[in-house]
Amino acid sequence: MAKVYEFLANGFEEIEGLAPVDILRRGGVEVKTVSITGSKEVTTSHGITLLADMVFEDADFSDADMLLLPGGMPGSTNLNEHEGVKNAIVAQNKAGKRIGAICAAPMVLGGLGLLEGKKATCSPGFQKYLIGADYTGELFQEDGNIITGEGPAATLPYAYQILSYFAPADVVDHLKVGMQFEHLMSSK
Repeated sequence: MAKVYEFLANGFEEIEGLAPVDILRRGGVEVKTVSITGSKEVTTSHGITLLADMVFEDADFSDADMLLLPGGMPGSTNLNEHEGVKNAIVAQNKAGKRIGAICAAPMVLGGLGLLEGKKATCSPGFQKYLIGADYTGELFQEDGNIITGEGPAATLPYAYQILSYFAPADVVDHLKVGMQFEHLMSSK
């Protein structure tokens, strides 16, 4: 079974953090949420406090198939200021393993030089942080081992695309129908 870790910082955007976890778990992927706050408690950008599965200090990412960075402010800034997160992302990239970042969080990847020469997207206004990237403005953008997402409305297509890395197409399609995503996309 694939294993995904998602870093949670105070100020993360709820839908960008929780929808991918929900969709991946429904699809049979093991996902662990990792608080970088020093405790399991994390407060979102809209004041909701929740408990992560673990704290950063207790995590070992050597078995990670993918690392995820949800956006939101100041969550993305908090991720960008956490040396442990940045070291884990660099090691993941060096190993050629998957990395995902959405909204403002691709700033972390840009600052680390991981987007150099790659296509990427982010929340409009944050493209200046995608150092060396070819900004596309797409809902989500894949390039090599990295997927980036635009923002809250892009979360569902971004999350289903991530699920497609680890689950068969029929599982992804079944979830899209069951969660009414296909209906949404076909509506006017």
